[in-house]
Amino acid sequence: MRVSVRIGLPVAAVGGLAALSLAVPGALAAPAASAASRVASVHPIPDVVGPILGTKQLPAPLTTSQCQTEIGINCYTPVQYRVAYDLNSLYSGQATGRSITGAGETIVIVDAFGSPTIQSDLQTFDAEFGFPNPSLTIDQFGAIPPFDPTNSTMVGWALETTLDVEYAHSIAPGAKIVLAETSVAETEGVTGFPEMMNAEESLINSGVGDVISQSFGATENTFPGFSSGNFSSLLNLRYAFEDAFAHHVTVLAGSGDEGVTNDESDGETLYPFRVNSWPSSDPLVTSVGGTMLDLNNAGDKIAPDTVWNDGFGASGGGFSAVFSRPLYQIGVARVVGNHRGTPDISMTAAVNGGAWVYESFGGLDGPGWYIVGGTSEATPIMAGIVALADQQAGHRLGLINPALYALGALQHAGVPRTGIVSVTSGNNSFGGVTGFNAAPGYNLATGWGTIDAAQFVPALARLG
Repeated sequence: MRVSVRIGLPVAAVGGLAALSLAVPGALAAPAASAASRVASVHPIPDVVGPILGTKQLPAPLTTSQCQTEIGINCYTPVQYRVAYDLNSLYSGQATGRSITGAGETIVIVDAFGSPTIQSDLQTFDAEFGFPNPSLTIDQFGAIPPFDPTNSTMVGWALETTLDVEYAHSIAPGAKIVLAETSVAETEGVTGFPEMMNAEESLINSGVGDVISQSFGATENTFPGFSSGNFSSLLNLRYAFEDAFAHHVTVLAGSGDEGVTNDESDGETLYPFRVNSWPSSDPLVTSVGGTMLDLNNAGDKIAPDTVWNDGFGASGGGFSAVFSRPLYQIGVARVVGNHRGTPDISMTAAVNGGAWVYESFGGLDGPGWYIVGGTSEATPIMAGIVALADQQAGHRLGLINPALYALGALQHAGVPRTGIVSVTSGNNSFGGVTGFNAAPGYNLATGWGTIDAAQFVPALARLG
């Protein structure tokens, strides 16, 4: 939900973000859109960016136990995530016989406007956690307007950029990061997408990028022509993904932060029925949903992961109204029917268990550490995982969905060491709209569930 709460203060807006200061498938019939009011007063921002919890410029992140005592929620560092997802044995070489860090691979991150301080912020982030100096390149597409800290849309995208870059790097510390900044903000409908797709296509055709991370989306219903069954305004934007498929580049997108519903065109109301968002719903994209972790200070799991649904937001998932079931989902036809179902896999996204980021661009409460959640967090984390698998395989894996669904089916059949971990608790009901329950195997709340990276990375590399 896009409401903002500051610790000890009344509700207030912070860039439209929830914050505590804290083969080409055919088209399907689509329902007409209608309005549902909710309490929020926001400007359009990255559709999939999650709620924010700021920390009033603390000099360092709090521990999980300190967050529980002082704020009343869990909070996690990338060091804890490395333990939770069994990544350290990959970095050390224990899992595969050689160090797997993403070395030789490039992750492309696409954001409108970017952040004016991302280079220095990433260095501060790395210094805090003892990570190596990053290889970060910024490519600008179009005339990027000067950063305005009073512009909530630009502040939202700057925070999105910070989250994307810092967490892709933290998971694949040896990979290069290319930040593609575009000049028009994506909101709902077509706006901003042509610039983003052009940037992606340009990089792909230049041979830049092995994995593309997209922490943005728009509700399918908001694209022009949707209500009359004309999906051309959306379908005409798929060229970058078709190009990625041809060049064996993996493309990821967040499944959304509002469960089975999502924003209407005004960005302020939720649909009162189940909807889905693009590009997450595209069959050429791996849709990344959200889970909620329960970790101790060291990063060990206290309890199994559940569906992200903590009152701040919920894992997006459900049926596409535009795309029919792709071939790789034929084995889960009993769940998805004739539709493309999302998500495909899930990673940490909860705000109650959010990730620490460092920013100094201005427009929030000043330079400092903030807690961020949402599938905007899950997506760059998964992009880092794919970069590790690319290195393990020795080549680009391209569209990973066929291999991912094969691994999921094997895990569900009891085959060991697939790296797939079922999420069996929780649901993604949200905004008064009934969602889907987690369950063993594939479901429309978390996809196949989540992963153990030490097993998943080599398994994906073998099948990719």
